[in-house]
Amino acid sequence: MKRLFLYLLGLVVLLTQSSCGYNSMVTKDQTVKAQWANVQSAYQRRADLIPNLVNTVKGAANFEKSTLTDVINARAKATSVQISADNLTPENIKKFQEAQSQVSSGLGRLLAVSENYPELKANANFQELQAQIEGTENRINVERNKFNTTTNDYNGYIKSFPNNLFAGMFGFKEKPYFEADAASQKAPTVQF
Repeated sequence: MKRLFLYLLGLVVLLTQSSCGYNSMVTKDQTVKAQWANVQSAYQRRADLIPNLVNTVKGAANFEKSTLTDVINARAKATSVQISADNLTPENIKKFQEAQSQVSSGLGRLLAVSENYPELKANANFQELQAQIEGTENRINVERNKFNTTTNDYNGYIKSFPNNLFAGMFGFKEKPYFEADAASQKAPTVQF
C-alpha cells in the first residue's frame, strides 16, 4: 500500500511538473510564432510600399530602367518566399533573409540612383515614400530584434533542466535566430 502511495505521489508530481513546463513551452512557442508574424508584417509593409515608389520613379524622365526592374524582381521573389511559423528552420530563415536582402539591396540602389534626378528628389510623393521606406526599415529591424529576443527566451527555456526532458518528449525544438547578412560583415569603403 505504501509503495502504491509513493508511486501515485511520484506520478502526480511528474504530471504537475510536466504540465507546468508544457504550458509554459506552449506559451513561449506561441510568443515566437506571434513575433514571427510581426516580422512578416513589417516586411509586407515594405513590399506594399514598393509599387508606389516604383510608379513615382517611373515618372522621372530617363530613369534607369534596370534599377526599377531589379527592385520589381526582388520584390516578387521576396513575396514568394513564405515561411510558416511552424516551419522555422535555419535553412528557411536563411532563404527568407536572402530574398529580403535582395529587396534591401535593390531599394538602396534605387534611392542612391535617384540622387542624380533633381526633379525626382523634389517630388513630394517620392520624398514621402522615401521617408516611409526608411521608417519601415527601422520597424523591420525592431521586429527582427524582438523575434530574436523571444526566440532566445523560448530556446533557453526548453534547453534548461528539467524542461529539456519534457521538451523532447512533447516535440518542442530549438528555433533559429535572424543573423546578420554576410555582406554586412564588411565595412564599406569610404573615399573622399
